[in-house]
Amino acid sequence: MNKGFLIVKNITREGPGLLEELLKEKNISYTVANLHTGESLPAPEHYGAVVMLGGPDSANDETPKMQSERAFMKTVLENKIPFIGICLGLQVMVKVAGGEVYKGPFKEIGFRDHQGQPFEVIMRTQAKDHDPLFAGMGENFRVFQLHGETVKLTASMQQLAVGRLIKNQIVKIGDTAYGIQCHFELTPAMFEQWITEDPDLLKLDRAMLRSEFEAIKTEYTHVGHQLFGNFIKIAGL
Repeated sequence: MNKGFLIVKNITREGPGLLEELLKEKNISYTVANLHTGESLPAPEHYGAVVMLGGPDSANDETPKMQSERAFMKTVLENKIPFIGICLGLQVMVKVAGGEVYKGPFKEIGFRDHQGQPFEVIMRTQAKDHDPLFAGMGENFRVFQLHGETVKLTASMQQLAVGRLIKNQIVKIGDTAYGIQCHFELTPAMFEQWITEDPDLLKLDRAMLRSEFEAIKTEYTHVGHQLFGNFIKIAGL
């Protein structure tokens, strides 16, 4: 068995970012499967942990790509492989586990909502105090958003953190499967690529986006490293 990470990319520009920095720093092996370029999904049982990143697909799509991802996710959950899904990755996890994925009342894009308020997530008290994903972390964080769909949870899923408007921001299934709707993973290089390529971000003021990222970059990077470092410990790697 490969005890490293398997990282699933749904579009080339949405990579593992800050998580990849930690994996390199800790000399943890990882494999990247870029589905956007036609690469196949390896068997998840061969890895110590799985990460599924964001992308423009819907978890409800009936394309061969998404059918394959849902079957892959079913195997991850059945085998209790440590998992973290970001954005689309969260939505695929919830969909496969019996929840719903649906179009939200509005898109969450960038650093502020349509009312001009900063995007932040607030940890539920029980999760902040007891869940190992949040060890050594505070209770609320500024985040970056890039999604138009959201999820409805089943009674067996845990809501770990909420947003002001779109509530389900961090969720958990079982002991080691996590989903994050927002983005903690951005590096400066990734951020610059996203704001110059993503269709939704291209509609926003790039100077304003750059200014907002610069203002929170130090704290944002620290929080991302802490969260992903905690997940590496949860995975036992």
